[in-house]
Amino acid sequence: MKITKIEALENIANDIRIDVIEQVYSAQSGHPGGALSCADILAVLYFNQMNIDPKKPDSQERDRFVLSKGHCSTALYAVLARKGYFSRELLKDFRKIGSNMQGHPDMNKVPGVDMTTGSLGQGLSASVGMALASKMNSAGYRVYCLVGDGEIEEGQIWEAAMSASKNKLDNICLIVDHNHLQIDGNVENVAGLMDIKEKFESFGFYALTVDGNNIESLIHAFDTVKQKKGMPSVIIAETVKGKGVSFMENDASWHGKAPNEEQYKQAINELKLKYIE
Repeated sequence: MKITKIEALENIANDIRIDVIEQVYSAQSGHPGGALSCADILAVLYFNQMNIDPKKPDSQERDRFVLSKGHCSTALYAVLARKGYFSRELLKDFRKIGSNMQGHPDMNKVPGVDMTTGSLGQGLSASVGMALASKMNSAGYRVYCLVGDGEIEEGQIWEAAMSASKNKLDNICLIVDHNHLQIDGNVENVAGLMDIKEKFESFGFYALTVDGNNIESLIHAFDTVKQKKGMPSVIIAETVKGKGVSFMENDASWHGKAPNEEQYKQAINELKLKYIE
C-alpha cells in the first residue's frame, strides 16, 4: 500500500533510524553515519514510490533497488523488515556469527535484497544491467540505485554512467547520498568532486538536487524523474551524515563505529522524541 501522508513517512524514517542504532549497538559494529543519512530516501522509495510486494519478493514485474553503498546495510534491513519481507526480530542478529544479516547485504540470504553489494562502485553497473534487461524484455520495471558521495570517486561509477546514457535508460534512477563526509573526512577535501550535478549532466543524465532529509522534496523529485524520457536520471540528495542523533551529525568519526551504552541510550532517547503524532 502506497503511503502518501508526509507525517507517516517521517515516522517510518525515524523507525529506520532507531533500528539502525539498535543493530549497530547490538553488534558493536557497523556504519551508523551513512545509514542514518539515507533513512528518509529509503522510507520514500519503499513506502511511496516502488512497485513491490513483500509477498512476491521475486516477482519479475517488481521495481529493483540496489544499495551500492552496501556498508549501510542496517538501513536496508530496517526498511525491508518494516515493509514485511522478514521479521524485525532478525535485526537483532546483525553481524552475528551464522546470521544472514551480514555486514553487507546478500541477495541469496535476505528476502527483498535485489543485489549483493559491498565493493564500492559496482552497484551502478549492476543497476544498469537490470535496467537494460527491463528494456530488452519489455518488463516495465524501474531500477533505483543508492550510492554514497565518497563512492562516486570510483571510476566504475562513471563507466556505468556512460553506459546508462548511451542506452537511453530512462528507467534507471541513481540517488547520491550527498552527506559530504566519508571515512577519511570531508569528501571535497579528499577527492575534490566539485559540482556533482554538472558532472552527471555532462554524462547525459537528467540531474536535480534536493533536500534528501525532507520527505516532501524527495517525493517530488522521484515523481519528476519518472516523467523524463530518453535519458537516465540522478537525484543528488543533500543529507546530513548521522541525521537524527545530535552527537553523530556531521561527524565523520561515526562513519564506521558503534556507540557505547551511554551513547546508545542518548541516541535512542533523541530519536524517540522525534515522532509526529
